[in-house]
Amino acid sequence: MSELSKFLFEGLPVRGMVVRLTDAWVELLARRAGLGAHEPAVRALLGEMSVAALLMQANIKFDGALVLQLHGDGPVKLAVAEAQPELTFRATAKVVGAVSEGAGLEALLNVRGQGRCAITLDPRLRKPGQQPYQGVVPLHGDRREPLQQLAQVIEHYMLQSEQLDTRLVLAADDRVAAGLLIQRLPLPGAGLRDEDEIGRNEDFNRIALLAATLTREELLQLPPRELLRRLFHEETLRLFPSQQPRFACSCSRERVAGMLRGLGREEIEALIAERGEAEVGCDFCGLQYRFDPIDAAGLFQPVRDRPPASSGLQ
Repeated sequence: MSELSKFLFEGLPVRGMVVRLTDAWVELLARRAGLGAHEPAVRALLGEMSVAALLMQANIKFDGALVLQLHGDGPVKLAVAEAQPELTFRATAKVVGAVSEGAGLEALLNVRGQGRCAITLDPRLRKPGQQPYQGVVPLHGDRREPLQQLAQVIEHYMLQSEQLDTRLVLAADDRVAAGLLIQRLPLPGAGLRDEDEIGRNEDFNRIALLAATLTREELLQLPPRELLRRLFHEETLRLFPSQQPRFACSCSRERVAGMLRGLGREEIEALIAERGEAEVGCDFCGLQYRFDPIDAAGLFQPVRDRPPASSGLQ
């Protein structure tokens, strides 16, 4: 079962969380397979992004969608992972070129140094005039650690946006996607002595160094509690009840109808005349939404005059 666990280091200004996606991750890959199988490197990237999005969502307790987007200039033009407050998630990628075996972030998205990471917070209930918040950072990571470049990009974002030191370890294969987040707690207030601040830095740095010893194999194979016990056996941890992330897609027939409506009556009528129906597939989950001529005509009628829609869902 997929699991996300939060924890605190007793007596230290450090918190953390660990997530391990199993059944939920396998379900996402099964849905993606119906849209065309990606190369292993792309699947691994989507797994790491899904884990990172869940960790960030659980960390900030935001009432809305957290969307992690990577815009690239390599064979992967776009990769997206989205996490909701209830820890549902989904992910997709647009691949336009050949992907070499074992390709890292740079080879996938940052071939010419133009790749960007955008993290968007979209409130569930927006106030009038309110826009989603978005932060953007370049896709620059340590070339000596190509397997952790995404983690380094997100660490940079967290430091820039929250002014909090963060360490991430991410990994994914076709069975498991997992991640560990360690973060220094915010300062308790003004008046902290210099020696106290030095101590806080030393505490976080020690924990971060321990986290850095975690191998990819350990992260993918060990259950969360055993992983924490092995990593931090000399520390006292306070563990909180675990949560169960799951795959879920927020697409709907109503959303697709709104998108078609936005294309305009003439374009939809031309599409119906050519193909006999309008068909739209969800890039995240693969569901197909079909609108026959009656459904399509109803898109542009006042709500009270619209006929009942056919199911159209395959």
